[in-house]
Amino acid sequence: MPELRNFTLNFGPQHPAAHGVLRMVLELDGEVVIRADPHIGLLHRATEKLAENKTWIQSVPYMDRLDYMSMMCNEHAYCMAIERLLGIDVPIRAQYIRVMFDEITRILNHLLWVGCHGLDVGAMTMVLYAFREREDLVDAYEAVSGARMHAAYYRPGGVYRDLPDRMAQYRESQWKSAAQIKPFNDRRSGSLLDFLDDFASRFPKLLDEYETLLTDNRIWKQRLVDVGVVSPERALQRGFTGPMLRGSGIAWDLRKKQPYEVYDRLDFDIPVGVNGDSYDRYLVRMEEMRQSNRILQQCIDWLRKNPGSVMSDNHKVAAPSREAMKTNMEELIHHFKLCTEGIHVPEGEVYSAVEHPKGEFGIYLISDGANKPYRLKIRPPGYVHLSAMNEMASGHMIADVVTIIGSQDVVFGEIDR
Repeated sequence: MPELRNFTLNFGPQHPAAHGVLRMVLELDGEVVIRADPHIGLLHRATEKLAENKTWIQSVPYMDRLDYMSMMCNEHAYCMAIERLLGIDVPIRAQYIRVMFDEITRILNHLLWVGCHGLDVGAMTMVLYAFREREDLVDAYEAVSGARMHAAYYRPGGVYRDLPDRMAQYRESQWKSAAQIKPFNDRRSGSLLDFLDDFASRFPKLLDEYETLLTDNRIWKQRLVDVGVVSPERALQRGFTGPMLRGSGIAWDLRKKQPYEVYDRLDFDIPVGVNGDSYDRYLVRMEEMRQSNRILQQCIDWLRKNPGSVMSDNHKVAAPSREAMKTNMEELIHHFKLCTEGIHVPEGEVYSAVEHPKGEFGIYLISDGANKPYRLKIRPPGYVHLSAMNEMASGHMIADVVTIIGSQDVVFGEIDR
């Protein structure tokens, strides 16, 4: 009688559905997963240790590179932690700009997620639709920061600069005629707020197109329904947050439960699932994009009516204007001290968290009064969700492992840090 043994398979790190440098060791009985063991650390860049050797402001660009699909949300948590230690207030206009870009970032994240998740399980067209809409939003990133992804736009005390009054225009080239670029430039004829308003008015109909492709699609439902089920009790016990927790039926969202910036002034709903499976997590994220669009429209309306400062006037934290620096000795000294030493943050410790597209993204800071953090620790949502991989995948087929990774929406910059 031959001895029957389970066999072991390496899933990744080169696997196209691994969503980064994930090596997963799968123990299989035929095609059924008995055990899934995620191996991380292949991307490790020592972000937390690097931040302890940089000034407070120099670490802002590191935040973009943690979850490189949710750039400004990462910056937001870091800047809020510093502001709480400093005890400074952020101008109300800057708060609205931050919230607006947080929601733009949420839509950017979920668009890439639905495109790649679709690609993973066979819905090849989805990624083309999603990247079409992402293009408009990365143009908004570029308009305020000059960068399409790693913006470094938020600052302790506010944001780098106010919203631009005009958008960059496409130019005629050997690939695009004047007639072809005219529809794109018509949308860019006004300010950034006009451009975003046009996007927000078009986006619900585009989301309907996505839902037509996927939501009632027989194959999509066969791949997602009852795959990776997590009960509400287990979701809480494992520390799930964001769509992973809400997909299991628990209406926990920091924007509602522990409001920060101006979220308590805005009208939006928190979608929740019923069954806690991959399909429910898909539905939650699709509805989140609609709610983010609602918030985006409210922010645009407010920002149009309310001009003002976008940076704290505390010059021990924020640099004075160039004009003031060149005409006033005191402002020149502030500028010199900020450029050479950076901010000095009072002694203390703080934990600051935001409702990141993937869940609760937290920054824990300890300051000893110096111009750089004594300790910085990051609480990434994806790390917690990936830790549940064995529990979620056991008993499923190899093909379902791809679906589960996609429904977790993991990015390894924040997991490996």
